[in-house]
Amino acid sequence: MNQIFHGKWIQPLEGKGYSSLSLFHRENDPCPTPENAHPEELKNLHMLTRGSFFLNGKEERVLLRLTADDYYKLKVNGEFVAQGPVPGYYFCYYWNEVDITPWVQPGENCLELDVYYQGLINRVWNSGDLRMGMVCDVLADGKVIACTDESWEYTLDERYVSRRTVGYDTQYLEDVDCRIQNRPYRKVWVNPSPDYTFSPMPQPVLQWYVQEPKIREQLDSQTVFYDFGQELTGHLILEAEGDPGESITILCGEETEDAPQKTRWQMRCGCDYQETLTLSGGVCRVEQYDYKAFRYVTLIASQGAKVHSLQVRVRHWPFDDTACILRTSDTVLQEVFQLCKNGVKYGAQEVLVDCPSREKGQYAGDMTITTASHYWLTGDTSLLKKAMENQMQSAVIDPGLMAVTPGSLMQEIADYSLQFPILVRRYWEITGDRDFTQKALAAAEAMLRSFRSYARPDGLLEAVTGKWNLVDWPDNLRDGYDFPLTRPVGPGCHNVVNAFYVNAVKVTEELEKELGLPCKEEFPALRDAFQQAFYDPQTHLYRDSESSSHASLHANAIPAYAGIVPEEGRETIAAFLKEKGLCCGVYMAWFVLKGLCCLGHWEDAYQLIVSTGEHSWYNMVREGGTTCFEAWGKEQKWNTSLCHPWASGPISVLMEDILGLHPDGSRGESHAPKDLWVELRWQEKQTPAVK
Repeated sequence: MNQIFHGKWIQPLEGKGYSSLSLFHRENDPCPTPENAHPEELKNLHMLTRGSFFLNGKEERVLLRLTADDYYKLKVNGEFVAQGPVPGYYFCYYWNEVDITPWVQPGENCLELDVYYQGLINRVWNSGDLRMGMVCDVLADGKVIACTDESWEYTLDERYVSRRTVGYDTQYLEDVDCRIQNRPYRKVWVNPSPDYTFSPMPQPVLQWYVQEPKIREQLDSQTVFYDFGQELTGHLILEAEGDPGESITILCGEETEDAPQKTRWQMRCGCDYQETLTLSGGVCRVEQYDYKAFRYVTLIASQGAKVHSLQVRVRHWPFDDTACILRTSDTVLQEVFQLCKNGVKYGAQEVLVDCPSREKGQYAGDMTITTASHYWLTGDTSLLKKAMENQMQSAVIDPGLMAVTPGSLMQEIADYSLQFPILVRRYWEITGDRDFTQKALAAAEAMLRSFRSYARPDGLLEAVTGKWNLVDWPDNLRDGYDFPLTRPVGPGCHNVVNAFYVNAVKVTEELEKELGLPCKEEFPALRDAFQQAFYDPQTHLYRDSESSSHASLHANAIPAYAGIVPEEGRETIAAFLKEKGLCCGVYMAWFVLKGLCCLGHWEDAYQLIVSTGEHSWYNMVREGGTTCFEAWGKEQKWNTSLCHPWASGPISVLMEDILGLHPDGSRGESHAPKDLWVELRWQEKQTPAVK
């Protein structure tokens, strides 16, 4: 380990003697570690560990510097304080620095941590590699006074009896048996040679708060239904009483249904949120560990059990609801904006997740949209920078970059890798951080070099077989895109992957010139080759592929967004996008809106945002949504998540294009209705509110 910590890396004895597993591989290649290499008994492992330190009472500030693999929850003198860290690769592992001054006292102080190792290969953590444990230092007024060592103790929390998982092996369900007594505490094992390299700077911790239900409804003598008022991300805090063996069945869901229990716990997104709490006699207070996305809860008590209380500990990245306020008389726009804002708020966890239920992972294509939304809502660039870092780090696996980063699940999507320069430009325009931007540009150049292996003589990409060619998702919303998107993709040259490639080259070269870096000037010839291959001079539209006459929404939206449409085709393509409307997925809709604005059709983009059709953000509102969906409606995808921040595209389009706002607080020309304005209170420290 590098010199961030004075403490030693401590682990449970159960993990002693195992070597870390190699999980990195290209998606189409086999994993270097056999499937059965990971012991089942080391999965879903809760290490309850504790240590102490002494204060003389004169200290002004006490910090705790810590991290854990996969995750920790921290109590100081019995009070819950923080949780973390953000997920990361072991070669750049993240850590936290928590001010614990409000929770300490003169004399002896106790630290208690529930350190969790999941052991599954998924999008959530870099787990499944047998790296587990934790390290921490206690600093009083800047001086290390205590740290993890051989004196720390631990036991395993064996009350978690379930081996059932939900989502895409996203989390273990928490069937808790309070009758089980954990074994006595014993000394931890100090790992003499952990192979972590730590990030040079700490990461923030999540914001959390306890929330009461808005509605409590007694359905029958043993069944209570709760409504928390809107979709949330968090976990339950439950207090119940009953004789040993009595139980509480816990059902969570995003919707209600016509059933005795009322909560639709078999959620359409693929998570079956049904768990059981088994009581031990007397009053049991249980706080769940992992988080869910839900709004409704039903508790069903067995005949001899009684529920005393139910709360939710809500969690998300620090988010001030008053930092960005939209004012408008357009009630449709107001509801759409709030829907998207909530989706970003509750989808901003340790990463900007694609959804906080089924996947809980950070997808590169989602980041194109959600990093912009999150920035305009909060003024915070920390998640944008971390998303970029994670993609850059994934070059260890493939210089063409991975689609899910960090995460131990290996996925690769060509469209998503090629959007990385969009993030680089966004970060540069917001921060002016030259050093990090130059590093990101180097990663962008390496990514483009890897794609050049698919280039034919004119520079266009052909048969990009190493990664998916996505176009849009779900696949039934590709507007008849006329090219076989098999995995691996078939032979031939098609539009969307090349449109993203041309834009990536264009943006990268523009940034290199702006920063005074060497530039190859490949874009002009590549743009001309794209026009030659896909632009139809008769219809003034772009075709889906060289071998097709079909012109889809997607094949025209990306060139419009990239700013490469010939002058004579601009009005034709704008009219085409307007006519097609939102016959695409919510992800591609951002490029449609941006494309219209790039063509000078801001009013048409605005009208799509406030559309009330079947394919519209308002349709989510009409269907009872409080956070933006994965698709336009609940039935428009076979496993729709009802909290999916990639649908938050209207936020950045409204800010940047329609209202003409700039990160420095200035504004360009507004194309908004007269009664539409926004107050960015997070900018008030530098500039007056923009109105």
